Amino acid sequence: MKKAVLGLLLVALCLIPLPARAAAPIRVMILDGESGGPYHNWQVTTQVIRKELDQVGLFAVDVLTAPPAGSDFSSFKPDWARYQVIVFNYDAPDQRWPPDLKTSFETYMRNGGGLVTVHAADNAFPEWKAWNEMIGVGGWRGRDEKAGPHWYWSNGKLISDDKPGPAGHHGLRRPFLMTARDLHHPIMRGLPKVWMHQGDELYDSLRGPATNMTVLATAYSDPANSGTGLDEPLLMVSSFGKGRIFHSAVGHDALALSSVDAVVTLQRGVQWAATGKVTQQLPATFPNEHTVCYRSDLAALDPNYPRGYNPLDAPSRPRPSPPAPTK
Repeated sequence: MKKAVLGLLLVALCLIPLPARAAAPIRVMILDGESGGPYHNWQVTTQVIRKELDQVGLFAVDVLTAPPAGSDFSSFKPDWARYQVIVFNYDAPDQRWPPDLKTSFETYMRNGGGLVTVHAADNAFPEWKAWNEMIGVGGWRGRDEKAGPHWYWSNGKLISDDKPGPAGHHGLRRPFLMTARDLHHPIMRGLPKVWMHQGDELYDSLRGPATNMTVLATAYSDPANSGTGLDEPLLMVSSFGKGRIFHSAVGHDALALSSVDAVVTLQRGVQWAATGKVTQQLPATFPNEHTVCYRSDLAALDPNYPRGYNPLDAPSRPRPSPPAPTK
């Protein structure tokens, strides 16, 4: 009898599956160190981006801070190949990087690297041809019609406008409605067709070659907030050689980055740029077309959080306070 019981026990134990070996984490570099002005506080937004990525449990994140303006870049030689994806929280002019540094990054991307650009990273390097092919469209730093057409969404497709004019503009920071344009892409799978985004700069009039660019989501740039009256691309993907790029034009500061939709699309975009796949599920707190949802733990990393949406952009105007955070 004891032998029979022991035999049954051994069978039961054999039927218990052994735990699967955990997959190696995706190696991520966040590159920061410069922005176009104090209104883009990269020291704070890097903290937010890192916290968002650390919470997923998929990534091993390092932060590399580039030398400041006026420094010698000859010894700044990042080991791009150590990482599956580089997250640019970085905005510098063309002359900042020497040619060999730019060439090394181009080689990394052509060989299958991943790139994610956050908000003002699409302002960087206006004359670097390969960079503009990677990001598709960009703004500011002297860009104009020579950088490429202004691209916008109309009647179900991407439209180009070659009229002369500067690249890059936004109104005051207010919540706005985002509209999905490609719900089949892995980054977008499961998202609603429309949702509200936290108070943020709505970039419009972005220009560029739009090489291999697919628009994932747009927002209407309202003329009542000095906008274009057009549906402007804000989430995009593209390719460069074998490399994948996720371009997010949202995320002006910690408050904007804390919007649940910005958190989710960044986390998914980093995984997709690194691997071509997305395994992350959509959280129940994802906003809908009537509700803004943001995370106060992320927003509170910014000392300007209690001051409302526009503490630096429009100090003489009333400053709307953000809504209550998602619990």
